[in-house]
Amino acid sequence: MITVTVSQLNRYLKAVLEGDKKLSNLYVCGEISNFTRHRQSGHLYFSLKDKDSALRAVMFRQDAGDLRFQPENGMEVLAGGHVSVYERDGAYQLIVNDMQPRGAGAMAVQFAQTKERLEGEGLFAPAHKKPLPPYPRRVGVVTSADAAALQDIRRVLSRRYPLCALVVSPAQVQGAGSARALTDALNRLDRRGNCDVIIIGRGGGSAEDLWSFNDEGLARAIFACKAPVISAVGHETDYTICDFVSDVRASTPSVAAQLAAPDQEELLRRLSGLQSALRRHAADKLYTSMQRLDRLSGGAAPGAYENIVAKKQEKLDFFSHLIYNNKRIFIQERQNRLAELGALLNSVSPLRVMDRGYCAAFRDKEAVRTVRRLAQGDELRLRFCDGWADCTVDAVTIAIPKGIHRGLPR
Repeated sequence: MITVTVSQLNRYLKAVLEGDKKLSNLYVCGEISNFTRHRQSGHLYFSLKDKDSALRAVMFRQDAGDLRFQPENGMEVLAGGHVSVYERDGAYQLIVNDMQPRGAGAMAVQFAQTKERLEGEGLFAPAHKKPLPPYPRRVGVVTSADAAALQDIRRVLSRRYPLCALVVSPAQVQGAGSARALTDALNRLDRRGNCDVIIIGRGGGSAEDLWSFNDEGLARAIFACKAPVISAVGHETDYTICDFVSDVRASTPSVAAQLAAPDQEELLRRLSGLQSALRRHAADKLYTSMQRLDRLSGGAAPGAYENIVAKKQEKLDFFSHLIYNNKRIFIQERQNRLAELGALLNSVSPLRVMDRGYCAAFRDKEAVRTVRRLAQGDELRLRFCDGWADCTVDAVTIAIPKGIHRGLPR
């Protein structure tokens, strides 16, 4: 017979359970009960139960911080971890390091809890919504580079408002890592600071396909974005967290493009209406002034009014002719000077060098004049003769001019 203390026995059982490979990495399905979040430590204490049994479980703060939903009593979950023994009480328990809602409503639970948490922080409040600019110069787009949604946006903008430029920051829109890719693409556009409005979205798909747009990190990036953001995810009936936190929600990417820029035909109609109104106002003003002149000249001698008007008209014609000639001479002199300066500027323009296949590199809006200032991973903007391109440095190679090895140790 072996005699041991209680502590020795509990310690032995703990070692046996933690040494069993079958119990070191398993998932347990059950319903949460007796749920408690320790106020000071942040650890989660609860039980998992089914209709016949119950199992004590604990999830420590560092793992609980990664949860994307709020555990509640009565919720069915799938908890992953290992089995151990709490030596003080001699009770075995499941040490949980991963937990997900279980069943068809798992995604709905996570969506609802994320929405409730962000709404409670004020991220959806109308007071934080930024207005869209009436006449944008640049419209940024965050979506897949080969998506039909991008082509829809491009087509609508070119038809409605061709004055604005389209700046695309491509990103993966579904699958593993897509939420992070969308967040990085949005942050790249926002750091540039040259977009008046940003559209983020994609075409339709299943709830799983659109799930990246429910990411909490992406929602916070949209909220922090300096430029107003239009969310255009899926179809009319699809709603994501991005729709609630963005400044404007569009039912489709095409509708987002319509919201981002005005319609040039409507602008022309408004200008035509303003022109007609201005003409009517001028005619009414002239008619009223002529009537006033008639009233004022009622007591004058016959022909006096006509003589005064004739003299004023002669004086007006003289000064009009003088002003016209001076203006014409002034404009001609400035045109000649402008042509001279243009020819001089063109002779020293770096664009003439770029026409021969060269380009200029910029990092953080500063020209890069030597490869020795570059490092792997640096983001560059390349200026060509006809536009810009963004790239990332994969490797840096410093060329040694011919002949420089002379005198070096062999």
